Amino acid sequence: MSEMENRQYVSVFVGVDPGKSGSMAVLYIAGDGYHVLVLRPFGEAEFLAELRNVERLAKSGVVVKAVVEHVGGMPGQSAPASFNFGDNFGFTRGLLTALGIPYELVRPQKWKKEFSCTSDKNTAIDVAKRLFPGVDLKRTPRCQKDDDGHAEALLMAEYARRRLA
Repeated sequence: MSEMENRQYVSVFVGVDPGKSGSMAVLYIAGDGYHVLVLRPFGEAEFLAELRNVERLAKSGVVVKAVVEHVGGMPGQSAPASFNFGDNFGFTRGLLTALGIPYELVRPQKWKKEFSCTSDKNTAIDVAKRLFPGVDLKRTPRCQKDDDGHAEALLMAEYARRRLA
């Protein structure tokens, strides 16, 4: 956020995919229409640091809205996998609540319908690339393939901009 400190933001939209490895996208919008996108892997330290920036902006009067994907355990998923998912989901909600960042739980069917995405994860990647062509969707610089979690988090941030603003 340091390179963005001097910008005058009018709104910030957060999208969170709390899945197994999870992702968070933050869409910063300035008065001049400039969009800054920040993608983070789901890691407690990085997640908290970015949300603290969002909290600071919210306290300064910037409009802030977040969307967290509202999904449950998957049929056939092991108990440890379900527990890990629930842990990420609860961590995200608790953190947003503690920081005073307003959020809405949105079912995948609802936000995916907005973008005509199917259950095929590649459709989310394709739509995200079309809407945000300059954004790198790779989880790490060494990755060869785009990450569907990043794409979905980014689309949820865009859903928040479109539907919750």
